[in-house]
Amino acid sequence: MKYISIFSCMFILLLLGCNEVNPKGEKEVRKFVKQWNDAHTQIKSPYLERYYMDVVTYYEKEFRRGQVQQDKTMLFQQFPDYTQRILNDELEITKVAGSFLVTFTKQVNYNGVQANYPSYLTVTFKNGEFKIIREGVSKNAENLDAPIFPGARDSNTAISNNRQLYGDFNGDGLSDYATVISPEIRSATNADTVQCKGECNSVIIFSNKNLEPITIKGAYQSQLENLKDLNSDGADEIGFWDIKPTSKSLYIFNATNGILLCEPIFINTTVHKNLKLIDVFKKTGTNKITVTSSEEVNGKWVLKSKVIMLK
Repeated sequence: MKYISIFSCMFILLLLGCNEVNPKGEKEVRKFVKQWNDAHTQIKSPYLERYYMDVVTYYEKEFRRGQVQQDKTMLFQQFPDYTQRILNDELEITKVAGSFLVTFTKQVNYNGVQANYPSYLTVTFKNGEFKIIREGVSKNAENLDAPIFPGARDSNTAISNNRQLYGDFNGDGLSDYATVISPEIRSATNADTVQCKGECNSVIIFSNKNLEPITIKGAYQSQLENLKDLNSDGADEIGFWDIKPTSKSLYIFNATNGILLCEPIFINTTVHKNLKLIDVFKKTGTNKITVTSSEEVNGKWVLKSKVIMLK
């Protein structure tokens, strides 16, 4: 009888231990998701990082937890009035392979816009805490090019560590890097206008101190590109995407002297969506590039290409 009692106690302890590692249910998941949702305000957003695993599938791309936090911070900088709620407080929870798939309709408000998106989270329980391992919206949702989503911030490059772009920008055969100092956004007055603390300019700075910083006026969100050597001077040229909610413009700079090699290449992203660098810029010969931009012709936006000879 003594041994039976001991084994009974051990069995009960094992059951209790299993319940700690694999919680029974939906009540705890609902509470966790509600807390995550409530943290989507500018005041509470610094605490969002703690809801995520170290590596997250974030809107179909792999992000580190710190990158997710940076993307959320950029969202609230661009839209300080942003709010979201779970429509009708309705969550559908399905247990899948030890994790919980949570689906719901997310209602967002920003800049006077209200929209509903079928959304999902995948939540796991690890080391005594719930953590998010996937976040996204249904591929069938409308308006997925809205400026509130990570793709509008060109997330993979824009929020990478220190936003460093490597290349030989002074032609000495050694690798340098460039990075961007962006302005701090105070508020967004409408889809195309923001107010910054101080001047609303971005500055490209280089690790090589012999290269002068390059200032781009009116740019508050950006992405850098290494365009390689375009003018045969032995140094890589640098591309700067000035990203706005409804457009983006590619500036092509000679990094050695900060001079623009051509007029900025303008793309109307409302009409011409999902264009990549190769779609708007190509090196097509010695000291020769072909650029494609959005132009308005007879009231319609069209893509036009032209060849530019570089000096």
